[in-house]
Amino acid sequence: MAQNNAGKMFKNKAAWLMGNKVRPLVVKSAPYTPPKMDEIVIRNGAVAINPVDVMIQKVGSQMAFPWVKYPYILGVDTAGEVVEVGSKVTRFKVGDRVLGQTLGGDKNRSGAPECSFQDYVVLLADMTSHIPDDLSYEKACVLPLGLGTAACGLYQTDQMALALPTKNPAPTGKTILIWGGSTSVGSNAIQLAVASGYEVFATASPKNFAYVRSLGATKVFDYNSPTVVPDIVQAFQGKTTAGAMWLGKGSGTVCMDIMSQCRGNKVVSLAAYPMPPETPTRMVMLTIVYYYLSGQIALWLKSKRYGVKYAFVFGTTLAFNGIGKAVYQDFLPEALRDNKYTVAPDPLVVGKGLENIQAAMDLLGQGVSAKKIVVNLE
Repeated sequence: MAQNNAGKMFKNKAAWLMGNKVRPLVVKSAPYTPPKMDEIVIRNGAVAINPVDVMIQKVGSQMAFPWVKYPYILGVDTAGEVVEVGSKVTRFKVGDRVLGQTLGGDKNRSGAPECSFQDYVVLLADMTSHIPDDLSYEKACVLPLGLGTAACGLYQTDQMALALPTKNPAPTGKTILIWGGSTSVGSNAIQLAVASGYEVFATASPKNFAYVRSLGATKVFDYNSPTVVPDIVQAFQGKTTAGAMWLGKGSGTVCMDIMSQCRGNKVVSLAAYPMPPETPTRMVMLTIVYYYLSGQIALWLKSKRYGVKYAFVFGTTLAFNGIGKAVYQDFLPEALRDNKYTVAPDPLVVGKGLENIQAAMDLLGQGVSAKKIVVNLE
């Protein structure tokens, strides 16, 4: 139990990952961590589950997060009420309703205190947004990681370097391709690109065409169609591309095939790593390594052959280069308030309380479409 600077007592608990590839998560007490001068602490109202949470528990942290120390707390997406603010934070006050993207998975941050599967979470102020009173925590928490990952790929100078989003954007005359438009990242990438003045082409399964168009895509293509590549290339005729974002299975080389035949910025932002289809548990690590390495080689070869640049996205880098502030502070709060931004995808709520997070992770591992799995913590 800890006491904040206003004298209020806080008792924290968390859903702990007790060791490498250990399940289930164990719900027990956790330290309450006060904010540093540029941070806030919130009382969690709801959390969303992401594929990275499932991946770390299933295959371990060695490949992508070797700095993780166990026991550990997973979780990136959160929404709740501010209970304490750091000495240099002026944008938030106790009682504010917010959403935020945690940074506990970044090797330069403090780890478990900044992960979301607990009652009290530390957030960097620049990675936090006010939310309207009529937006529930269950809906708000679906945004952060999808939004942040999309922003990294669209705006960072080592990625597509697009114009930043505004509430009333001027058309740029350029078109972007989002491969995987109905995913959490895709849903946000479409809206951010439109808010930056770009036309958006996207791929999805036919059942999600209307959903993807509702977010702002002008053309949507079936990624399973045998003619999807020539169809998209044809649609780009007479247009100038601003680049492509890959969010699908495989290695992303199909986006290189398309960009190589387009006029404009030939760059592919990869927000998904080369990963295999589901494999037997005893072979999972070997198969992942094989697919990852072969996918990397395929990308490098096509990049050299076609002159298409590519870069992988790590969803926390926007916290350290000004993009996080531009999105979470300068754009999102006003866009949400004025109904200029759709909270997407819709939440699929799986129970209430930290005890339900393992079941929610297991459900995500089975696959969902155009939804984001959420656990209520109020």
